[in-house]
Amino acid sequence: MKYNNIFIELLVLIVFFSSCNKNPDGNSNSIDENKEETKIITLNIDETKIYQTIEHFGASDAWSSQFVGNWPVEKKEAIADLLFSQDFDEAGNPKGIALSLWRFNVGAGSAEQGPESGISDEWRRAESFLQDNGEYNWGKQQGQVWFAKAAKARGVNYLLLFLNSPPVSLTRNGKAFANEGGQSNLESKNYNEFVAFMAKVIDGLQKKGLPVDYISPVNEPQWDWSDGGQEGTPFYNNEIAEIVRVLNKELDERNLSTIIDVAEAGQINYLYENGNKQGKSNQIKEFFIESSTNYIGNLSHVGKSISGHSYFTTSPFSNSIEKRERLASAIEEAPELKFWMSEYCILGDNHGEMNGNGKDLGIDPALYIARVIHSDLAVAQASAWHWWLALSPYDYKDGLIYIDYQKEDGNYHESKMLWALGNYSRFIRPGFQRISIENPDQKSIDKNFLFSGFINPVSGEQVFVIVNSGIEKINLQLEFQKDHPVSMKSYTTSSEKNMESQKLANNRPIAVPARSIVTITTQNH
Repeated sequence: MKYNNIFIELLVLIVFFSSCNKNPDGNSNSIDENKEETKIITLNIDETKIYQTIEHFGASDAWSSQFVGNWPVEKKEAIADLLFSQDFDEAGNPKGIALSLWRFNVGAGSAEQGPESGISDEWRRAESFLQDNGEYNWGKQQGQVWFAKAAKARGVNYLLLFLNSPPVSLTRNGKAFANEGGQSNLESKNYNEFVAFMAKVIDGLQKKGLPVDYISPVNEPQWDWSDGGQEGTPFYNNEIAEIVRVLNKELDERNLSTIIDVAEAGQINYLYENGNKQGKSNQIKEFFIESSTNYIGNLSHVGKSISGHSYFTTSPFSNSIEKRERLASAIEEAPELKFWMSEYCILGDNHGEMNGNGKDLGIDPALYIARVIHSDLAVAQASAWHWWLALSPYDYKDGLIYIDYQKEDGNYHESKMLWALGNYSRFIRPGFQRISIENPDQKSIDKNFLFSGFINPVSGEQVFVIVNSGIEKINLQLEFQKDHPVSMKSYTTSSEKNMESQKLANNRPIAVPARSIVTITTQNH
């Protein structure tokens, strides 16, 4: 009996201390402030200090949508939900990442050429609306049209058309990729026909119920595109400028409101320096400084944005930051100009930080791309951020969703990269503004602890994205300059979670798990 009484007393003590240590709101993302060993990092928020306005987050339909768009309805609908849905499930978790822009690859006709196209991978060929006889077949690219309509039905705000190559009937060599030597695959005598093609595609899609907000006539013009790996052609800056001028006139004459996006630079440094691509780089000054002979910034259809790709500039981290600081400075020299990061996936070995080879559905590449997104938004001050392949059949870190290499039916698999992008795209909506958020104890950017803040200027709702790549959890206290929000939620992506929601205790520290991306949303009313 004596031992039984001792056991009962110990049990009572255990229950008592357990109840004392339990958070009263039962919230796993709040921490116990009374624990002396808990270090709390304070982030000061100044919503009156505004940076850029966010326009959209997007991804591309190249190249798999041409096939997946013809898969069984229930599968492609489920995939579309993952990419575009703004809905929540019964537990309050997002059903998808709610992209706000969809990129539609306007094909050059290599698919119709088949093996004769010289592009060995059938999945990298693309159909063309323009046929060899000069007629237009609006039954082409139907898989892609399906996804564009699915995006619109789910509230995606913007549609962008991009071209890797002019139609094969207009190119120098009759192929959708160029000859060696860096010469463009389009003669100037065909510029008028090329821009007429683009305008007719815009008009044709709009008649299908797909208004076209943007068109990007050239893509990564710095590369030679001579290996037959995909459709593509190089262009010099003076060629791009002339194509844009002719296209601007064509859009005016057809009374089309579509905005022209330039110039999809293959690396962001080609926007502000010559590098090793003389005549194909320094594109901010070339296109948007009035003294340039290639100035197109005053054209009615040219957007006040210049686009570039973050490939090969994301490592090592210190170099990544330096390049984005230089880009932001160069952008400031052009009146009212903004920067779009319009294409990225993980390429190369990135100085050992993250290798692009090998499909990986896990958290490692997700943390890496979250770091890239943060750097592009918070350092380069991008107003748009677009991923490359929304759907990938490849053994590579290039897909948000991975699919079987099957044309008619197959399986699909979510990657953590999908949800990492969703931590931004789902909650930072078009029109949100980036605001100041600072750690007073941090003197320089820590690549393992990144944070950014955004506000809806209409409702006052605020969004904060925290990227913790470290192996220990971080405890945060958000200090607001104005009144503290009425309510807060977190959405966590980790090795175990996909933007899992959690209600946060009001005005209490927040636990950010190790190796996770956490988005915090606020309501002020």
